[in-house]
Amino acid sequence: MSFSLDEKLHTATAISHPNIAFIKYWGNRDAALRIPVNGSISMNLDGLETTTRVTFDPDLQSDSLMLNSVPADESACRRVSAFLDLIRSMAGISLRADVESRNNFPTGAGIASSAAAFSALALASSTAAGLKLDEPSLTRLARKGSGSASRSIPDGFVEWLPGTGDEDSYAFSIAPAGHWDLVDVIAVVAAGEKKVGSTEGHGTASTSPLQTARVADAPRRLDLCREAVRTRDFDALAAVMELDSDMMHAVMMTSRPPLFYWEPISLRIIKEVPRWRSTGLPCAYTLDAGPNVHILCPAAATDAVAAHLEDLGGISQILRAAAGGPAQLVL
Repeated sequence: MSFSLDEKLHTATAISHPNIAFIKYWGNRDAALRIPVNGSISMNLDGLETTTRVTFDPDLQSDSLMLNSVPADESACRRVSAFLDLIRSMAGISLRADVESRNNFPTGAGIASSAAAFSALALASSTAAGLKLDEPSLTRLARKGSGSASRSIPDGFVEWLPGTGDEDSYAFSIAPAGHWDLVDVIAVVAAGEKKVGSTEGHGTASTSPLQTARVADAPRRLDLCREAVRTRDFDALAAVMELDSDMMHAVMMTSRPPLFYWEPISLRIIKEVPRWRSTGLPCAYTLDAGPNVHILCPAAATDAVAAHLEDLGGISQILRAAAGGPAQLVL
């Protein structure tokens, strides 16, 4: 598909949500294409948003990137420009782009900001360039910017297939946002950007002696999680989600060099959640690549979970997010 955008500006704006993985993505079979070593399942987070506007402009000599109204650092600019090169290649254009992106939640702190960022960028930039991609193709495109971004494109509860290559590693909705009234109560214990990002961490996953066992058992955990979502079985979800989170962090801690994302308050929350559950409060924890703890619970339990967290102290912010919809263009 080739056409000219030489005469005027072409702009599009998209909004996308971060997601919380119930079954984690950690480690790539193909780092360049971000083909994962195992499948994953997640839930989009409503109310937490990245809004991204992309403008291809014939007057620009280079790509520019603003994040939360601040010029992005060189590393982020290179990563976005490399992604835009994919768009330019697909659309047959050479125009540089101005990108403005804003988050309403902490960036780079383990709340899947890169997933929201690259899913929004994929939708906005492909639209601005005149591409009309179907959902599977859009998830494949977003995956090349950030693996978990593929899961922020479809609606609600989403599965990302590991596939065997670029064509069959894509994401799709296994249930819409309204299927289950789950809420993610996020205990933000550190809102700053983490020192070791997920991209670097994925590269060291294979150095852990535990990674092979984690990957080998992934199909079983995926089956358990998928069925728990389908039947809205919270106890089953809690069991497999906590196990999967613990397994991923065990891999991180035993990689070379080791990655220790947990802070003391993270561990305290991890130990408290099962105790709260034993008293009859339905709640379960999971952590992505960061210190912040995500506590999933039915909507009716959110106030009680938040109150327990407040009693613990040491938490800078408590966010709440129900299941969210797909990435969308802003008209």
